[in-house]
Amino acid sequence: MTEDLVLREDIGPVARLTLNAPASLNALSDAMLAALKARLTELAADPRVRVVLLAGTGRAFCAGHDLKEMQAGRAAPDKGAAYFADLFARCAEVMQMIPALPQPVIAEVHGIATAAGCQLVASCDMAVAAEGTRFGVNGVNIGLFCSTPMVALTRNVPRKQAFEMLTTGAFIGAEEAQRIGLINRVAAPADLPEAALTLAQTVAGKLGAAVRIGKRAFYDQIALPLDDAYDLAGAVMVENMLWRDTEEGITAFLDKRPPNWA
Repeated sequence: MTEDLVLREDIGPVARLTLNAPASLNALSDAMLAALKARLTELAADPRVRVVLLAGTGRAFCAGHDLKEMQAGRAAPDKGAAYFADLFARCAEVMQMIPALPQPVIAEVHGIATAAGCQLVASCDMAVAAEGTRFGVNGVNIGLFCSTPMVALTRNVPRKQAFEMLTTGAFIGAEEAQRIGLINRVAAPADLPEAALTLAQTVAGKLGAAVRIGKRAFYDQIALPLDDAYDLAGAVMVENMLWRDTEEGITAFLDKRPPNWA
């Protein structure tokens, strides 16, 4: 099931994961969340992979939670309270796995990314979107405020833009998403896979250990007061400087030659 719902293709040091439930617009069903968690767990333990791409098949990147599945949960004696609590906890766990993953994760977005699908984009480290892609945290339109997607969204975009998206349910286009910082780049639809792969390969070409330690420090320092953030970052730089490959990288730069990294 994992292999069917989230496909994996390795392109050198880049692993491309593809959500593969086009009939439901790649909705984050119970099975999809389990499959995505399994794939991320697999990648976390794979030292050969330096960068991860996350894409979707069909007409959309991801339309958020599976509303039919959620409605079915109401049949329980507690009207679905336990199921909903478990669902949102499982979804939050998967979203948090992405910034915790050793490798940078780049979303490759097309069609729509709505509600928890927009949350998925915001949880990735970077994102490239096709022209014409629409982004929304539009649950308020059906009476369900996107409170959990809000967590990732507000850590990506300015406060007032996030609040407007959350309270109006309005969609924004790829250019606006880039302007406010939700995504990094916009590409023509036909060029999207190549544009995302080019960014991934650029990152994969750096010293992998440096990118990994840097990603961890990036997220660790954000939550800290300024002085504590500098303390943490300084300690990370000391550790990084003492590596053989970092010494070689600096020497190679000074010698005007490519580094001979292990």
